[in-house]
Amino acid sequence: MSGRQIVLDTETTGLDPAAGHRIIEIGALELVNRRPSGARFHRYLNPERAIDEGAIEVHGITDAFLADKPLFADVAEEFIAFIRGAELVIHNAPFDVGFLNAELKRLGPDGGTIGQLCTVCDTLQLARTKHPGQKNNLNALCRRYEVDNSQRELHGALLDAEILTDVYLAMTGGQATLLLDGSSEGGSGGSHELPPLDPDRPSLPVLQASATERAAHESRLAAIDKVSDGRCVWLQFEKSD
Repeated sequence: MSGRQIVLDTETTGLDPAAGHRIIEIGALELVNRRPSGARFHRYLNPERAIDEGAIEVHGITDAFLADKPLFADVAEEFIAFIRGAELVIHNAPFDVGFLNAELKRLGPDGGTIGQLCTVCDTLQLARTKHPGQKNNLNALCRRYEVDNSQRELHGALLDAEILTDVYLAMTGGQATLLLDGSSEGGSGGSHELPPLDPDRPSLPVLQASATERAAHESRLAAIDKVSDGRCVWLQFEKSD
């Protein structure tokens, strides 16, 4: 897998692309080596059809709001360029991928499919594997991994992608804790893991201190012990060893 991932969510006019329902919002955030790069793709789309009342209750997006928004075909080239070659990270991926494939199909034979453009990680399936028999919707995972979703009064593709980014990083081990500049960065709500060492790496050389260096070290410890009234931790450790 490449180091580039796209955490993605959509909002739609209804539940079934086969019934002619369309995408009305796409929100996507880029991760590079498990760190947000700052790159994002966010568009509201005119679906050229009415939105189901039940869907409006979920996301709050209305027909009037979308009347002047671009069509999917208008943003398709930019969207495809943004996701191409990445791994898509989606919660309940079959739903979003089904809608995306339906939109790509409307572009004609050159539209392709998501499977031809990307690989896909379904975080719902991942959560079910890690937490069998438990609720694994996004709100439940936020509670489990202590991810703040207090702004999620209604569903929104970009907000849900941001929340899913935190959940995914926590669920899969957090971000790397050590950076090249010596600062630290932790993943939200999860444990931290460093990448495994290469088993074929060459052995590190072991350098022994010289007699002069050992004498200087012992002299320094003695001075520390004196000014600390016998509380030099290093000497205490050596005595207990």
